[in-house]
Amino acid sequence: MMFEPVPPYRPSHFKVKFAVAPWERRACSALRRQVFCKEQGLFADGDRDAIDAHAIPICALSTLGGDADAVVGTVRIHAVAERPGEWWGSRLAVARPFRGTAALGAGLIQVAVSSAHARGCTRFLAHVQEQNVPLFQALHWTSLGAVALHGRPHHLMQADLAAYPPMHDPEHGLLTFRRAA
Repeated sequence: MMFEPVPPYRPSHFKVKFAVAPWERRACSALRRQVFCKEQGLFADGDRDAIDAHAIPICALSTLGGDADAVVGTVRIHAVAERPGEWWGSRLAVARPFRGTAALGAGLIQVAVSSAHARGCTRFLAHVQEQNVPLFQALHWTSLGAVALHGRPHHLMQADLAAYPPMHDPEHGLLTFRRAA
């Protein structure tokens, strides 16, 4: 008797929120290392920098039976002390098996900008790798110009804050859904 192979489990619900639990923070760091150091080769000695000391990490969690299972996406945000109201997002990463799930990137961006908006953000910026510019433009971002960072083409982009109402409870976050294939 032959058995048909069973496709791997693919979660359809994701929770995007501030990474508050120690395991969430560790998993965000591990995912960033995987994407930026191992896959892209951008940083030889790790991707951590001085911003991590005051940045807020955000995670996208896959769910299994309604409970958080694994960190499958991350981004960090931070305010610029010298320029009140200015916030930045950086180190947006999604695990390879989930990169076709547009809801993850969109959810991470929504929680990043909306939570900063609730904390007094009047200008939200990010350096976006060139291949990701169309996603950001679809999410109400404007390119302010092309720049080269870490030997790769990027765009300095700004979010339209009118498209991101303030989110006052990012510790609880939001649920996103993957469309069925």
